[in-house]
Amino acid sequence: MAAAKDARPAIGIIGAGIMGERMLGAILEPASGIVRAAGIWDPAPAALARIGSTAPGVPLLASAAEVIAASDCVYIASPPASHLGHARAALAAGKTVFCEKPLAVDYDDARAFVAEAGKRGAVNFPFASSLGVATLAKWIEDGLVGPLKSISIEVAFATWPRSWQVDAAAWLDAPAQGGFTREVVSHFLFLSRRLVGPLHDLESSASFPEPGKSERRIEARLMAAGVPIALTGSIGTTAKDDHNVWTLEGANGAVRLCDWSIAERRMPDGTWQPDPNAMPNPQARPLVLKRQLEGVAKLVRGEPHHLATLPEALDVQAMVEAILVSGTRA
Repeated sequence: MAAAKDARPAIGIIGAGIMGERMLGAILEPASGIVRAAGIWDPAPAALARIGSTAPGVPLLASAAEVIAASDCVYIASPPASHLGHARAALAAGKTVFCEKPLAVDYDDARAFVAEAGKRGAVNFPFASSLGVATLAKWIEDGLVGPLKSISIEVAFATWPRSWQVDAAAWLDAPAQGGFTREVVSHFLFLSRRLVGPLHDLESSASFPEPGKSERRIEARLMAAGVPIALTGSIGTTAKDDHNVWTLEGANGAVRLCDWSIAERRMPDGTWQPDPNAMPNPQARPLVLKRQLEGVAKLVRGEPHHLATLPEALDVQAMVEAILVSGTRA
C-alpha cells in the first residue's frame, strides 16, 4: 500500500545564514507539524555543510532554482539585494514567497514588485506574530491608552553588527545592504504601522562617519496615521548587544514594548508594570516562529493571514531608505 502523500505545504529556503537556520529549525520542530522542509540552498558550501550536520534529513539543494522547483512557498533569507530576484523567479514558477526584511534596497524596484505580486507574498516581520504585541493591541483595544498622542522609538547597540552576526559583517556593516536601520529599525516602523496606521511625512538625518561602513546614528520624525513618531538609533551607547523600547502615549495612559518582547503599561504612580505573562525574547522566539509558519501555511492556501503584507513592507521600506538617503557620509 502506497504511503499517503504529505499534505503539509513544502517550504524551501534560500539562504543558510542565521535567519534561514532559525526558520528551518522551526519547520523541523516536532511539535509544529504545520509545514515541511522542501530543501535549502546557499552559495557558501560551508553554510550548507553546517546545515547538513545539524539537520541531516533536509535536502541540500544545488541552486535557488532547485529550491523553487521543490517548494510550495519559498522563504528568502539571503542578503537584501538578492531578495527580489529570487522572489520574482518563485512567482514566475507559480510559488508563493515569504521574504526576509527588508523587502529590497531599491524602493522603485520594490514598488514594481509589489504591484506584480498581488497577494502571493508576505514579509517576515515577527511582530506580526508577537505575543507581546498582541498584549499591546489588547490594552489599546481595552482603552488603557485612550486617544493616541505620540510614539517614541529608541534603539541602541553596543557594536554593529551585533555579536551573533559577525559572520555576516561583510554586508551587514556596508551601506549598500546593511545597517541597523534596515535590520532593526524596520521592525519598529512595521509595529507602528500595524498598530496605528500608514507612515508618512518623514524628516530625518543619518550619520555615516566611517568610510565604507553603515550608519552609526539616526534621528527621525514622522507620522503614523497622523500620530507623531520620534525615532532615535545609535551604536556604542549601551552595554547591551541590542536594546530597544517602543512607547505609545495616549490621553489615558501609555504602553510600551521593551527589548523585543516585554509588554509593559504605565501605572497611575508613573511606574511601569510588565505583563505577568511576558517572556524574554529567546524564550518567546519559538512560539513566534510557530505562529509565523501558521501564517505561511495560510498564505500558501490562499487564506487570510496575519503576516506582514507586501504593501506594509513597502511602506516601511520607503521610510527606511529615505532615512538612509538623508545621511551625511565621511
